[in-house]
Amino acid sequence: MALQYKKIVVKIGSNVITQANGLPDNQRIAHLVDQLAAIKKKGIEVILVSSGAVASGRSLIKVSEKQDAVATRQLLAAIGQVKLINTYAGYFDKHQIQCAQVLVTKEDFRDRVHYLNMKNCMQILLQNDVIPVVNENDVVSVTELMFTDNDELAGLIAAMMNADALFILSNVNGIYDGDPKLETSKVIEKVTGTLTDLSNFVSTGKSQFGRGGMITKSTIAQKTAKLGINVHITNGKNDNVLTDLLAKKVVHTHFVADKIKSGQKKWIAHAETAATGIVQLNNGAKQVLTSGKATSLLPVGIIAIKADFLKGDIIKILDEDEKLIGLGIAKYGSDKARERIGQKNQKPLVHYDYFYSTI
Repeated sequence: MALQYKKIVVKIGSNVITQANGLPDNQRIAHLVDQLAAIKKKGIEVILVSSGAVASGRSLIKVSEKQDAVATRQLLAAIGQVKLINTYAGYFDKHQIQCAQVLVTKEDFRDRVHYLNMKNCMQILLQNDVIPVVNENDVVSVTELMFTDNDELAGLIAAMMNADALFILSNVNGIYDGDPKLETSKVIEKVTGTLTDLSNFVSTGKSQFGRGGMITKSTIAQKTAKLGINVHITNGKNDNVLTDLLAKKVVHTHFVADKIKSGQKKWIAHAETAATGIVQLNNGAKQVLTSGKATSLLPVGIIAIKADFLKGDIIKILDEDEKLIGLGIAKYGSDKARERIGQKNQKPLVHYDYFYSTI
């Protein structure tokens, strides 16, 4: 029985479409486009998140080794993004398919208005049979503005667009239960349930050309699955990987989707960097709030306001040990919240519909 998905986000990592010499692997890109076209022709909506701009830039210009690393990245990304999107456009054109470039930064996800504008843009592209090709805008994204890597970006896009599944193409067959180089190691084929620490299994090495390693991938995958989106991690270097994945014919790791969350919760889940206020709870309130039942955050369980906030702000919710247990949208400001600390029969500070548990 093939996977019955109607909308998928496909993330292609740098390692998949970059040769050993650091230049783009156009043959692999063409092969992946052929598969994306075949998937689209089955009536499945496709959003592509692709790395590779820096590699494309490297194929066009020689950079002095004395050049500052951030400036080099900006230079290669700015030149390479044009080449990368033109490469995709050329290959999609052979299938009479239009694609569009969508460049984003982390800032676009922090602001709810920006977020909804971006979502509307992608929806209109899909409605007109255009495949969005999304990448981080490395020209302006530096240091703290950067996503962990494109896995994080792909998870955000999948949540924003209410995708059924996220396919992460890497250069290994999935998440292994040991070092992938050892014959005794096997691919973990299914991950279900609550957040699991996979760091014991996963090698900490980063990929040769990308920013993120397997620990990042597994963390993003679990977070995305928790929002109700299936995540499949597999080897993008394998021929026919996407069509075989849909047909369930390829070895890979499947993070099974949890119950689908509302659009608002999907945004809150990824809005930690946008949080202004910080609230600390006692352990009793923590247990109730993270039990999975529909419970709002009441002032009676608050023990401290650690950072100020206004009505409508996203706030971090910490436990007694100052560990993050959730994120939420405040129904009133920190002034009122301070007045009501520990009091019973008060209005919730965060309503259940606007609370996302991170544990």
